[in-house]
Amino acid sequence: MSPQEILAAYGPREAMEYDVVVVGAGPGGLAAAIHVKQLAAASGKDVSVVVLEKGSEPGAHILSGAVMDPRALNELLPDWKAQGAPLNQIVTADDVLFLSETGARRTPDWLVPECLHNDGNYVISLGNVVKWLATQAEALGVEIFPGFAAAEVLYHDNGAVKGVTTGNVGIGKDGAPHEGFQLGMELHGKYTLFAEGARGHLGRQLIARFKLDEGRDPPSWAIGIKELWEIDPAKARPGLVVHTSGWPITDNTFGGGFLYHLQDNKVTCGLVLGLDYQNPWMSPFEEMQRWKTHPSIRAHLDGGKRIGYGARAINNGTPQCLPKTVFPGGALIGCDAGYMNAARIKGSHAAIKSGMLAAQAAVDAVLAGRSGDELAAYPAAFEKSWLFDELQASRNFKAWFKKGPTIGMLMTGIEQWLLPKLGIKSPPWTLRHDKPDHAALKPADQCPRIEYPKPDNKLTFDRLGSVFISNTNHEENQPAHLTLKDASVPVDVNLARYAGPESRYCPAGVYEFVAADGGDQRLQINAQNCVHCKTCDIKDPTQNIVWVTPEGGGGPNYAGM
Repeated sequence: MSPQEILAAYGPREAMEYDVVVVGAGPGGLAAAIHVKQLAAASGKDVSVVVLEKGSEPGAHILSGAVMDPRALNELLPDWKAQGAPLNQIVTADDVLFLSETGARRTPDWLVPECLHNDGNYVISLGNVVKWLATQAEALGVEIFPGFAAAEVLYHDNGAVKGVTTGNVGIGKDGAPHEGFQLGMELHGKYTLFAEGARGHLGRQLIARFKLDEGRDPPSWAIGIKELWEIDPAKARPGLVVHTSGWPITDNTFGGGFLYHLQDNKVTCGLVLGLDYQNPWMSPFEEMQRWKTHPSIRAHLDGGKRIGYGARAINNGTPQCLPKTVFPGGALIGCDAGYMNAARIKGSHAAIKSGMLAAQAAVDAVLAGRSGDELAAYPAAFEKSWLFDELQASRNFKAWFKKGPTIGMLMTGIEQWLLPKLGIKSPPWTLRHDKPDHAALKPADQCPRIEYPKPDNKLTFDRLGSVFISNTNHEENQPAHLTLKDASVPVDVNLARYAGPESRYCPAGVYEFVAADGGDQRLQINAQNCVHCKTCDIKDPTQNIVWVTPEGGGGPNYAGM
């Protein structure tokens, strides 16, 4: 049955009315909800706000390095320490390493660019911070609905956003309702704020519908692959922050590694790889496994135990690529808009700040009796904020590294180290990004094939074992949420021309080419493995894969990530 037939047979849907609807209980969405309530209370009014979260609970789908700049949190909840926010480990040291295959060169502290200084920042689990933010929001009267995926944007007759509908539950693989079927519900808001994270499913639709990217550069993306380790207490250095560039990335691909020492003998580590890489034989997952074998990295991990795994697409956050963030009836915030500082390798502070700015605009509009119009005050406030200044200062970071690691490091040094010392906060030049990441792949026969070593299951691992410890689960009897516009393209184009890159760029083993009847190949989609990273939605060279929402509550259930 089609969605329209299901609605005709089982509708109408229940509708709930709010002043502000927020899609996504990440740092941006929860900050927006909290600030709406704060501003409403300060004015002596009640402004109703609801937050939808597709994960089983707030934080279940949250993945970040993470070193957190508390600047925005200080503004949102100045008493966060007294309230027990899980920012417990202050950064104690920064190591910036350039790796060769067997050696490492440490950048002297006095030469480290300003963007990589972490004085006053905290090594955190962003998932734990988000769980804490959710308790703060609920204490203020915010309604949070975990396990409910926002599946569709609703519109008024005049084209303005009316709200969202949650996905139906109990649809079988054949598309028909089965026992346990529940029709989705509608949530209507005077304004709807979209905070789905990078490459948001609904955010992408809104950008296309309202042409929010008109006149902007194509967005720039990366994939971040992360592991959580419990290490030998003798090796623990709480607060140490390590960033690496160079090996194992030996061509001009943008990327680097991170390793952060948390408290309680835990280390979080991973690799970030630009999704504009050219060689279709490259596997971000295997590159990360290989990176751990470097003597400078394995020295921290040997004798330890891997206890967590996850992956997520990341915005590179250049202002040249940011879409217009407002449209009739709503706004994009956080990584749904692209507020990420790739030079600092930080986004949570940007998400919180953008959520606060959008909340201010929404509350002012609601209290003035408005609804369904553009919140023009939000982008205007952003352009006057410290976040705008910060992103402007680092706007060329990714573009320089596209010209090669040597030029990237040289120009980052000039823009992020020399210019600030000369009192110049923002470089007087802007580099442009003119090609979408999915268009960067070269044909497989034009690139060297990469052979990766087999995992040893002590330091390095395979995909399926990694997905297992991400606690990923989806209801088996439901339509695949990884859809194809044309089922013939994976074999006829992707496999024939690019050697089937989806079998390598996916960090969860979702896509594999298997023998079909007659000996031909076919693409098998293991949707139950999906960790919701959105890499396929971005990197597929033909843009034939479209990620849609599965049943709410499905996906990873990250712990301590």
